Amino acid sequence: MFSISGHQVTRFLNQLIEARGTPSRIVCDNGTEFTSKAMFFWSKESRVGLGFIQPGKPTQNAFVESVNGKFRNECLNLHWFRTIEEARYEIDLWRNHYNHERPHSSLNYLSPVAFAKLAA
Repeated sequence: MFSISGHQVTRFLNQLIEARGTPSRIVCDNGTEFTSKAMFFWSKESRVGLGFIQPGKPTQNAFVESVNGKFRNECLNLHWFRTIEEARYEIDLWRNHYNHERPHSSLNYLSPVAFAKLAA
């Protein structure tokens, strides 16, 4: 089984900040990776507030729950991974499709790629 530590989360968040800018706040569940000392100190250093949902209330973070459900139904439930490499390959395929090809209501039901071509 694989898990992610608070230190790994802070590294990923720093990469996101470099690519997209610094948010004022992020919403987290109460998993150990988010409630760790590493996240506490990262929050203070980066000046990004941490907002925790109430335990047992996943609907308070509905966007993440929606993505998790789609990921489970469209990727994880369709594959039996024999190795971590297989899992990474299939997850990357799904992620690229989800991020680039899936229509979004906020983009007038266009995919991000199609919307970017229209905007260019």
